[in-house]
Amino acid sequence: MLIFSTIYSTHWFQTTIELSQKSRGCHLVTKEVLSKISPELSKFKVGLATFFLQHTSAGLSINENADPTVRADMSMTLDHIIPETLPYKHDDEGPDDMPAHVKSTLVGVSLTVPISNGDLAFGTWQGIWLNEFRNHGGKRRIVVTLFGQGK
Repeated sequence: MLIFSTIYSTHWFQTTIELSQKSRGCHLVTKEVLSKISPELSKFKVGLATFFLQHTSAGLSINENADPTVRADMSMTLDHIIPETLPYKHDDEGPDDMPAHVKSTLVGVSLTVPISNGDLAFGTWQGIWLNEFRNHGGKRRIVVTLFGQGK
């Protein structure tokens, strides 16, 4: 058994960021997110970054960061799997409301990404997506928490 006896001080940082309003669909938001946390992120040698979306009609995911047709296909697929035409009881805010809640539950609202040498440790083709499931969802807020060993 290998036991590490070196104790490192754990550093924490938390902020709430607001993303610009997006149309319905899957949007690559990695650059927008990083632009708001890069100075703090760069101070970490190793750790974890958590991203928590404070909404019930949108989602966060990690997926393809290069080809925009992947985002279009994902949006089309989610709309096909969860149509607006089902006899939903919760429809006070329009026909896109309840399907948006279902999609949010399936996709999820939180992510955890490793931090390595002051950057998010994504694979080559990975990026953060905001999946907007409402026709007019408005600005979206994400609570970002960084924790780990400082440089």
